Amino acid sequence: MNQDMSIIQLVLHASFVVQIVMLILLAGSIASWAAIFRKLRAIKGIQAHNEEFERDFWSGTSLNDLYATAAQNARHGGPMERIFASGMREYQKLRERRIADPGTLLDGARRAMRASFQREMDAAEVNLSFLASVGSVSPYVGLFGTVWGIMHAFIGLGALQQVTLATVAPGIAEALVATALGLFAAIPAVVAYNRFARDIDRIAIQQETFIEEFSNILQRNLGVQATTPHSATPTGY
Repeated sequence: MNQDMSIIQLVLHASFVVQIVMLILLAGSIASWAAIFRKLRAIKGIQAHNEEFERDFWSGTSLNDLYATAAQNARHGGPMERIFASGMREYQKLRERRIADPGTLLDGARRAMRASFQREMDAAEVNLSFLASVGSVSPYVGLFGTVWGIMHAFIGLGALQQVTLATVAPGIAEALVATALGLFAAIPAVVAYNRFARDIDRIAIQQETFIEEFSNILQRNLGVQATTPHSATPTGY
């Protein structure tokens, strides 16, 4: 490809509308890559924090000690740790109000954990909708630029007496660059969206499983405490 048909020359000689379309697609591609790297780092952090907390949770440490640690790490801990802290916090608040009904205590803790779970999932899904939008819209934006460029090229060719491949090729090539940029922006966004959606689904299943397991532990503790009323908070499992 000679200098006149290089990508840079095609972009510089494209019509104004096509150049705007290319600029939009380039900006969308850069923004989507930035979102991909942020989301990749965030998901790896969530997985690492959840695995670390699960190890501590099943290591035999008392629930009170885990809650004290979770309360101190509210900002820097992982989602599972915050879900656990929400359940324990609500459980202890209900006990402080001298509510002794096991069903009420368990339901309150479960509702608190479900609310915290939903907040954590909303935070984990940030930028997914943006990646989905880039992946679905970019090809059409590129196609619009291509159609406009081809139309502009043929309008210019209408004034010529003799049309050859050399006169048609530059205009068509300029228009097709928009389609290429649209695909360049869309493909990574779609691949990343599918990957992150799968990872977030796994995190959601892991956290829902933990909520059920912790609820079972609370239920067992409530059964034990029913025979020893002096105990105010669960101490183990």
